[in-house]
Amino acid sequence: MAKLEYLGTHSSETSLKIPYYLDSVQAGFPSPADDYMDKKLDLNEHLIAHPAATFYCRVSGSSMQSAGIFDGDLLIVDRSLEPEHMNIVVAIVDGEMTCKIIDTHKCCLLAANDAYPAIPIDNDTSMIIEGVVIHSIRSHRRVRTR
Repeated sequence: MAKLEYLGTHSSETSLKIPYYLDSVQAGFPSPADDYMDKKLDLNEHLIAHPAATFYCRVSGSSMQSAGIFDGDLLIVDRSLEPEHMNIVVAIVDGEMTCKIIDTHKCCLLAANDAYPAIPIDNDTSMIIEGVVIHSIRSHRRVRTR
């Protein structure tokens, strides 16, 4: 089971507006340079709908990699959302925190990696849904080691 490190709740008092380019960035052939700087963007406004109900945690493990969530990623989790079928959630199962896909039809938590079995949700399972994962953030910077 992947482990999650709880990093705390979101503080709506923080604000950092950074440059935002309204034109999309080409991932194929480069486009001609224009005046790209159009406005400032605050990621809090873009990523967090319910600040008082939002918390962060860091992923450890590979059970969600087919869903695009990798070891070391930062998750933004919203406690105010009602989990729906096939949402990615953070749950406490028998005392351990995990990130999985909730399958309400089959009453289980699913990994997004075939190497991990489903976790059945039955009367013998102690489970609390902490919240719905709304975003994951991954660092793409490689750190050189010597």
